[in-house]
Formats: sequence, C-alpha cells, structure tokens
Amino acid sequence: MVQIVPIATIVVLINLLIWGGIIYCFILLMKALRKYLKSEPIRKENAAVRRSLGETLKAHRIRCKMTQEFVAEHLGVSRQAVSKWENGTSDPSTSNLLALAKLYGISAEELLKEVQV
Repeated sequence: MVQIVPIATIVVLINLLIWGGIIYCFILLMKALRKYLKSEPIRKENAAVRRSLGETLKAHRIRCKMTQEFVAEHLGVSRQAVSKWENGTSDPSTSNLLALAKLYGISAEELLKEVQV
C-alpha cells in the first residue's frame, strides 16, 4: 500500500531547498568578492607594469624618430595595436616584443630592464 505524503510536508521541503540554494549562492558570492578584494594590490601592480612598458616602448619609438604607423607596418600589425601597447591597454606578444627591440636597436633584455615595477 502506498502512503500519501501530506502537501504541507512537500511545501516545507521545497521551501527548504529554495532557501538552501539562496544561502549557498550568497556564500559563493561572498567568497568571490573576498577573493577579488584581496587581489587589488596585484591588479594595481600589473597595471603599473603595463604603463611602464608602454612608456618605455613610446620613449624608444620617439628616440628613433618613428611613427606608430611605421612601427605597425614593420611588424605587420595595426597602428591601433601599437597605440594600445604604448597606452598600456594591452601588451605585445613575445615575438612582437623581440621585433620591437630589434627595430629600436636594443636587446630585448635592455628593453625589459627599463620597465619599472
């Protein structure tokens, strides 16, 4: 014989599941927020490095009296890519960084030594 579970019991169980899910999502959200807040110094350091690399690249380009268009054409990238590298919005790939160093007449090691952390 099948025993029938009262509707009230089913409603209580569903409510428990819903509230349990809400609490679990809240806990996950708090953990993610805490991790994000702890990473702030690392994010600031990375931004500073990118700016410094961009400033270094721009200084060498100006020293060599080259335009962004010339550098972009020589490397086979867009002028916007060179601009992003110099503004610190993005970083050049390793192969482009080596090509930039060669174009500016310095070694990649010398180029990276000038980047201040």
